[in-house]
Amino acid sequence: MNWKVLKTEEAYKKAIQRTIEIFHAEYGTPESDELDLLLVLVKDYEDKNIHLPEVNPIEIIKLKMEELGIKAKDLEPLIGSKGHVSSVLSGRREITLKMARKLKDYFKLPTEIFLYSAK
Repeated sequence: MNWKVLKTEEAYKKAIQRTIEIFHAEYGTPESDELDLLLVLVKDYEDKNIHLPEVNPIEIIKLKMEELGIKAKDLEPLIGSKGHVSSVLSGRREITLKMARKLKDYFKLPTEIFLYSAK
């Protein structure tokens, strides 16, 4: 198939399906070249048309705390004093880069959650 810029959802779905079909193409083959092109076209379409909601890292932390049965006091080694933990969880204090690193590792969260919130 001669691929062009993906402008419709139908074309996008066809490109995704074909990408899945040839995903394990051997390097240097025509399918490998087609896969490279499809990945660029799919990314371009997604960048233009698919918008994910922004996530609030504080809400994610609270959800993880609830999920794991963790109390605010359990975060003191990661964030600091009881007052600091309270301020961070209430949104009065921003998450620092140092806190973000510790929280990311502790909760096994992707770094992207903290990218725009850590100072």
